[in-house]
Amino acid sequence: MSDQGPKPAPLLKPAQPRIGGRPGGCAACAVRGLTVCAPLDPGGLVEIETLSTTLTLQAGEGLFDEGESADHVFNVTEGCLKIFKLLPDGRRQVTGFLFSGDFLGLANAELYAYSAEAVSEVRLCRFQRRKLDGFLGRHPEVERRLLSKASHELAEAQEQMLLLGRKTAKERIASFLLLLARRAANRGEADDPVPVPMSRTDIADYLGLTTETVSRTFTKLKTEGTIRLLPQGLVQLSRREELEEIAGVV
Repeated sequence: MSDQGPKPAPLLKPAQPRIGGRPGGCAACAVRGLTVCAPLDPGGLVEIETLSTTLTLQAGEGLFDEGESADHVFNVTEGCLKIFKLLPDGRRQVTGFLFSGDFLGLANAELYAYSAEAVSEVRLCRFQRRKLDGFLGRHPEVERRLLSKASHELAEAQEQMLLLGRKTAKERIASFLLLLARRAANRGEADDPVPVPMSRTDIADYLGLTTETVSRTFTKLKTEGTIRLLPQGLVQLSRREELEEIAGVV
């Protein structure tokens, strides 16, 4: 987790992501159990593999911009993405962070409603939206999986509204760290120390704070012994119960 992140700026056309094959195929995907592909039998996996290509993005590269034609949808298989909107006054609101197993790009409209950018190196499966619609018609179990993921996204959006509307800076940071820990555990990864790959500016734009406030709050939690800041963007939850008390977890 860096002390300073990039300043919000007008979006530039992102570099083209690298497109490649999928070593071992979908059946060998290490995170398949987390993705929308989890319910598929071997025949279904072969079918969906013919519909997808793999992409690799480096940190800071854009996947798509708000307002672009929503021709593709994506499944994250490695790394972290942020999704965000630019406000009319030029400010940026980060609306979420996506990790392995998360799906993005589905839209009722013909255009993407937000922008997506890699926080770390990211690998994704890309599907043409039109072809995936046909696949879902033949595989309702995958459609049900997508609906389940959409309900989880709605719950997280509601949680973010609570963070922005009712909590102090310290409560927001504590809640954010516990959210990341919970999501890591759901992916089958260690939740302490918790990986925090995003910059403090990204965190500020997600929590409705300034970068300086985020930095001061992390320092205060560290000084109090509630957390430890470790190398490689890891945060140890040294006093988890105290952190949960600050966040208002019951």
